[in-house]
Amino acid sequence: MFSKILIANRGEIAVRIIRACKEMGVETVAVFSEADRDALHVSLADQSVCIGPARLQDSYLNMPAILSAAVKTGAQAIHPGYGLLSENARFAELCEKCHIHFIGPNAELISKLGDKDEAKRTMRAAGVPVVPGSDLVPDADAAVAAAKEIGYPLLVKARAGGGGRGIRLVNSEEELIPAFQESSKEAQSAFGDGACYLEKYLDPVKHIEMQILCDNFDNVVCLGERECSVQRKHQKLLEESPACCVTPQLRAKMMAAAEKAAHAVHYRSLGTIEFLVDSNRNFYFMEMNTRLQVEHPVTEMVTGLDLVKWQIRAAAGSELPFQKKDIHLRGHAIECRINAEDPENGFMPSCGKINLLHIPGGPWVRFDTALYQDYSVPPFYDSLLGKLIVHAPTREEAIRKMQAALSELVIEGVTHTADLQMDILADPAFLDGSYTTDFMEKREAEC
Repeated sequence: MFSKILIANRGEIAVRIIRACKEMGVETVAVFSEADRDALHVSLADQSVCIGPARLQDSYLNMPAILSAAVKTGAQAIHPGYGLLSENARFAELCEKCHIHFIGPNAELISKLGDKDEAKRTMRAAGVPVVPGSDLVPDADAAVAAAKEIGYPLLVKARAGGGGRGIRLVNSEEELIPAFQESSKEAQSAFGDGACYLEKYLDPVKHIEMQILCDNFDNVVCLGERECSVQRKHQKLLEESPACCVTPQLRAKMMAAAEKAAHAVHYRSLGTIEFLVDSNRNFYFMEMNTRLQVEHPVTEMVTGLDLVKWQIRAAAGSELPFQKKDIHLRGHAIECRINAEDPENGFMPSCGKINLLHIPGGPWVRFDTALYQDYSVPPFYDSLLGKLIVHAPTREEAIRKMQAALSELVIEGVTHTADLQMDILADPAFLDGSYTTDFMEKREAEC
């Protein structure tokens, strides 16, 4: 086991990792920007190192500064959390060259699966169902030709990155060239890679992901699914497990496909296989995320496993002591993301000082956050304030528990999305489980 781990991240996920390390008896090193000097993860870690000014490129994306901090403090491993450098193959490669363990898959795997075009071809060859679409299209003219084969509507998707960037919905040939150019430009700016491909737009669909955990001994364990269909502009707002639409038979098929996908690339560490499920319960591989997911707590709630700890153990060379047959999904879990955004004003980001904070409590209620009284939310980073997670024996009870927890949550000083989450939980389409990925789009159209 590692004796010291550097956390190359900030906010709630840095706090989450530090707490897991404390329970494992592992020392931690926090890195922080000048804007985050008073952040909670800085005070919780055993050591802390300032790595640059507020701007992401100068701090949390500053690979030399982070690696220098790891070497200086004697950290044996780096945990990247999610976002930022978590799926950066170059960073993983540099960690390897510095003889520092990267807690995640190796650079080759990150690169292979981060290239969504190559990932789809790999899964297709492995016998995993894949959304119909094209290979990479080199230019707008090639996109027009490929679109004629696929048919409309379709999606233009960047092969690199994530977070919904580099994706455009196209309903006609007239929309295609501007959408292709916009996706390519956005992806080039965000990820340094403007390559795009086309994918058939399936509607209506459910967004269902399978959590996998793999060690260095080719053991692959699927930990069940999460429903992530409540999303706005491809950004998830609410997740739950298990998924309403997934029957035991479908779950078995999707778990087998997820395991097949992991074995096909000899995967290591935590990972998530993302699928689209249509109205006939056909499922299609969409992409694989080679990191810890924001929504991992719902899986923790229904399996009883601490995914961060197991991710660290796997990276340290431990063999998984359990198999798929040992995993049982118990009860129902829901996670609501509380973002510093104003839903009444186009989801404009909000920042400011937390004047009053009350976190809900009670059995099986969890709030993952880096907030504290009088903390000032900076304007430079992701808008996530925290994740409210509940667990109950049934979905109906979980919904009521989440409504009670949201009504108890108090965050004054910034505008946030708790009231929006209350509205979502009361929506008939959510209550009966029929909601699909266009749920928020339909709600906004009705307003």
